[in-house]
Amino acid sequence: MNPAPANAPRPSRFRPWLEEHGSKLLLFARQQTRSIADAEDTLQNALVKLARKVEEGTFVGDQQAWLAFIYTQIRREAIDLGRKDDRRRKREELVVEDKKTLGSDIDLPHFENNENMDETRRILEVGLKGLPKKFSEVIHLKLWGERTFAEIGEALDISLNTAASRYRYGIEALRKQLATARLNGDL
Repeated sequence: MNPAPANAPRPSRFRPWLEEHGSKLLLFARQQTRSIADAEDTLQNALVKLARKVEEGTFVGDQQAWLAFIYTQIRREAIDLGRKDDRRRKREELVVEDKKTLGSDIDLPHFENNENMDETRRILEVGLKGLPKKFSEVIHLKLWGERTFAEIGEALDISLNTAASRYRYGIEALRKQLATARLNGDL
């Protein structure tokens, strides 16, 4: 039996790292996906890929490099999941249309999300979802992911300056959006 590489995510090394960064990673995954369940699945898939790469010895880098990899992987997993969900939704819509055309009664399930979120989190989440994705993902990586603009640029395949300007523009747009919502009594 081969011993695990020195940088392998053994429970003794991986658990503290995940406890330190897990909530930030889940928050980032939540902003990249359409539901908390999708965010959890996306994060888990990204963590599994990281663990496999480290265990196989194909991952070069320390725990800081794990963060850069995991943010990029969460984004990729979320994009793939979104595309898969869109394709599934289109197929389901075609089935519904076919059944309506044939005159069949359709009983479609309705799912309710009964999460209890505190008001501030709800307001910020709605506000960030209202921003263009290019702004919201930079804001998340900067504020909750505690990444530098250079790290954000690397994770999103954009320049450091683009990451910084997207952050500034995104924060300004979020301020305006929240101020308008407050004036309209939506908050």
